[in-house]
Amino acid sequence: MPMATPAFDPLSQAFTDDPYASYRVLRASPGPVYYEQFDIWLLSRYQDVAAAAADKTLVRSLEFFLSPDEIREQKVRQNWHDMPNHSRFVQFSLLDSDGETHDRLRRKVFREFTPALVARQRGMIQDFVDRLLDRLLQAGTIDFVEDLASQVPGHIIGSVLGVPEEYAGQLRKWSEDVVQYFDVDRSAERKAIAERATTEFYELLKELITERLSTPRDDLLCRLTEAHAAGELTEDELVSTCMLILMAGHGSTIDVLGSGMHALLQYPHALKMLRETPTVMSTAIQEMFRFESPLPFFHRYLTEERTIAGKLLPKGTKIGLLYGAANRDPEQFESPDEFDVGRTPNRHLAFGGGAHFCLGNHLARLDMEIIFSTLLQRTRSIELLDDNPAYKRGLSVRGPKRLDIRLIAA
Repeated sequence: MPMATPAFDPLSQAFTDDPYASYRVLRASPGPVYYEQFDIWLLSRYQDVAAAAADKTLVRSLEFFLSPDEIREQKVRQNWHDMPNHSRFVQFSLLDSDGETHDRLRRKVFREFTPALVARQRGMIQDFVDRLLDRLLQAGTIDFVEDLASQVPGHIIGSVLGVPEEYAGQLRKWSEDVVQYFDVDRSAERKAIAERATTEFYELLKELITERLSTPRDDLLCRLTEAHAAGELTEDELVSTCMLILMAGHGSTIDVLGSGMHALLQYPHALKMLRETPTVMSTAIQEMFRFESPLPFFHRYLTEERTIAGKLLPKGTKIGLLYGAANRDPEQFESPDEFDVGRTPNRHLAFGGGAHFCLGNHLARLDMEIIFSTLLQRTRSIELLDDNPAYKRGLSVRGPKRLDIRLIAA
């Protein structure tokens, strides 16, 4: 079995500081590259990743090619076992299902995230951002990630689902603790953190579901609870779908807000262009997703023997889609390492593709549009206080841990 290039070490500080140097090496390889630590074949070129994302023979669920006993054995090998609630509600979800199950679960939430329904949240989001900026402009110097970016997505997705505002901070912590176990480092400590967070998350959702049964409300949680009562969702499907919506609405949006702000401050002409031409904001947000994809890695499995990017691979092979590498491919994007807020067209893959295309992309982009537009309207100047902010470590995440800036009110 061929080994991946030594340049690819997603747990190294060099990769954390600049993953794109490693991605360039991978893209230069003649075909998929094998990464032993994940037992996975990595795709890094845009055309290969886009084709795999749209390929219906590549799935997320192991049940398409393994027996229940084989699935249990694989989970033991990969240290996914002995996590009862994580197994029930996280390892099974809309994200990790395919076929009829995936289609049925997706239909239950799809209409909540259409552009028209998402647009109805604009007033609520604007009001929240205005109130938050009233306080932050008084402070002047802030950590953009903690003080602004992390405050908005959880509040908004919690409101859409129907979780009381006082739980927003705890939801973010649970989401981070659950999701961190999906990356390369799966130590016993990280495993315990993920299971504990899932259990606490479940306990809260059980309480809220019980409340909705006795006191219905106009929110997504109530509609999903009614679907469960009607026999359209199992209890595990109900809980896992609620968890997925909340987790998906946190981390990646916070990360792309942070990296997007960082990019604007690294490219002053881009910031100037947005101040002078606010109509460019929509393309600027798409460029933020392309330039620093917040979910740079996603995996699928082959359901049959196939040739993928020139390599014949057997049924059951795990395929890694490196969205972060594909979105910097010079064969697809002119000057891919440049941040261009006016880039058109910009057919990036940050939202994935095919059956697993991100449902929440419209809400995430609306959050970002309101945050950045309001910030530019209400400030005369934004200054970066740390030229080298530390980014998160790992293969599955990309975003700054903190971003110290100074806001000077207009």
